[in-house]
Amino acid sequence: MRVVSTAALGAKHLVGRMIRIIPERVLAAITPRGFRFDPSDLPAPPVAPATPIRLFIGPVNWAGQAWQWARAAERAIEGVGAVTMAYRLSNDFGFPIDQSVPVGAYLLSRRWQDCQREAVFVGFTHVMIEAERQLFGRVLDRTVEHEVRALQSRGIAVIALCHGSDILLPSRHAARIPQSPYSDPQAARSRKLERSARKNRAVLDAIGVPVVVSTPDLLIDVPEAHWLPVVIEPARWRTDAALLERARPVVVHAPSLATKKGSDLIDPIMRALDAAGIVEYRRLSGIPAAEMPAAYAAADIVLEQFRVGTYGVAACEALAAGRVVVSNVTDQVRDHVLAATGLALPIVEATAETLESVIRAIIADREPYRLSAAAGIEFVAAVHDGRRSAEVLRPFLTGAPL
Repeated sequence: MRVVSTAALGAKHLVGRMIRIIPERVLAAITPRGFRFDPSDLPAPPVAPATPIRLFIGPVNWAGQAWQWARAAERAIEGVGAVTMAYRLSNDFGFPIDQSVPVGAYLLSRRWQDCQREAVFVGFTHVMIEAERQLFGRVLDRTVEHEVRALQSRGIAVIALCHGSDILLPSRHAARIPQSPYSDPQAARSRKLERSARKNRAVLDAIGVPVVVSTPDLLIDVPEAHWLPVVIEPARWRTDAALLERARPVVVHAPSLATKKGSDLIDPIMRALDAAGIVEYRRLSGIPAAEMPAAYAAADIVLEQFRVGTYGVAACEALAAGRVVVSNVTDQVRDHVLAATGLALPIVEATAETLESVIRAIIADREPYRLSAAAGIEFVAAVHDGRRSAEVLRPFLTGAPL
């Protein structure tokens, strides 16, 4: 196995070197459409902030979180300026980012890669590498470890950030969560993610830098890490819309990825309750991000996910809207949140098997759930408005032990 791995790595590096011989204008013209870029219009390198502590974060910005963490650190920690970068795919969701780079340029443009690397080396004091991916492209002939060692040799402090599917081990997840989306180990997606997570775990072991994770469940896969809470803007989701006053409450489910959120498990249940006149069920898809605050404001109950056992940005947004959020969250996640913050996670617990009885209980006795929704607003303001996340990053940015 080691021989095959070494051979594959050597072939990958060889292809990378060959590509670097081909003129950039030719590469730009012959690459598949989704990876094409204009060599005459490459993104400018990042401009370092005029602050003593200069943080660079990249290269994915999943769910807009890199940008949110950067702004949180700037607001809360004196002397911090931050710049975020992400390579842009065709399905870009339009999250805010400081430097957006076409994926083709990120992967193939030698000029962009060289300018980017030099700008970071010269201009920044701290770097956060997201999802175990290269900051400077060159994915065929340079590794994340190469980049980390080069950064460290220039006195730049490095931290790694795990987002979720990059490090979550599907086989471990399936063993502890009955409805795991990875319960079939032979499924192509499960096999692919298993290989990727094991490779990324090896990357973390090799680089040996501090690690933070975006959700508490990932501490099972990266036990040495620290939880860096996701960040939202509570004011954007605030609403004065009444809650649980309709005889037939509105229940919303808006999955970003239906297979991962367990939509197949809950749709039949909710459609039956809708047909019986008990609730009005709205299954939303393809809703632009700008319209989601209104969609939540129009709801009484938001169903989040029923397969992964944790909570993230979408649940926080629904909590900030003061809606009753119903989801399946494991005891491990709930216990860690309570221990870390002193606050109980105000998400109403349900599995696909218990969902109908939970919905009926909410309708039958509404006041406790109005109080739960109010607690959700307070919880997000205390845990997910960026202040707590900045405090997690403070030791790394100020030179104290994390």
